[in-house]
Amino acid sequence: MSYFLKRSSTKFLSKYYFYSMTITDTHTHLYSEAFDEDRNEMMQRAINSGVRRFFVPAIDSTYTERMFQLEKDYPNEVFLMSGLHPTHVKENYKEELAHVEALLLERKYYAVGEIGIDLYWDKTFLKQQQEAFQYQIQLAKKYKLPIVIHCRDAFDEVFEVLEKEKSESLFGIFHCFTGTKEQAEKAIGYNMKLGIGGVVTFKNGKIDKFLNEIPLEHIVLETDSPYLAPTPYRGKRNESSYVMNVLEKVSEIYQLPETEIASVTTENSKAVFGV
Repeated sequence: MSYFLKRSSTKFLSKYYFYSMTITDTHTHLYSEAFDEDRNEMMQRAINSGVRRFFVPAIDSTYTERMFQLEKDYPNEVFLMSGLHPTHVKENYKEELAHVEALLLERKYYAVGEIGIDLYWDKTFLKQQQEAFQYQIQLAKKYKLPIVIHCRDAFDEVFEVLEKEKSESLFGIFHCFTGTKEQAEKAIGYNMKLGIGGVVTFKNGKIDKFLNEIPLEHIVLETDSPYLAPTPYRGKRNESSYVMNVLEKVSEIYQLPETEIASVTTENSKAVFGV
């Protein structure tokens, strides 16, 4: 989609540039109830902004049919993952894991995700989260798929599991990366791209302080919508069109044109997802 975009940086002469580019949102929960009132309009806003590729992570079995419907409605734009989200690892987690593998047996998915460990909300099921995370990594290897990692207050625990499963066949995305430079480098060492979303636009987001020291080949863009809306929408519902705000901030950090950021990060996403 061609459009005009105003540049505010003096490096780009503060003028309008006319160009075409394809942008990839590597992590967006488009099936969320938060979009039930205006999903088509929300999707059109994103498509009009240049977002052409939407990678959609799973949460648990209760959302499977919603994901299928989303794919049916947008067959050329939406790419589904299968997985069990760590905050949904509960007493029935083995049944949920069986559901994940049953789906992988049935049809094509583009990743196993989102999976990982979350100790922010509840530490009750830490052992089960670790077991589910490792098992789903093994599924990804079995089906030759990337993984998409959720990590919140659990870098040490996530890295411990990754170390156990480390191999050339392990690769993917460290979704919503908010760690330190050292943690970023460690994640990259496990063949992970860093998913950069709205947090990079926050005044206290911190990752903007070192991100330009990470080669762009390791970066992909995401929204995690409807969560973690970027500035100036912080605190409101996020949506995939807001990946443009992330793109603008990453362009500023790397001091590269937005067209180049869009192109490189989309190619990076293709390297991960195979499409």
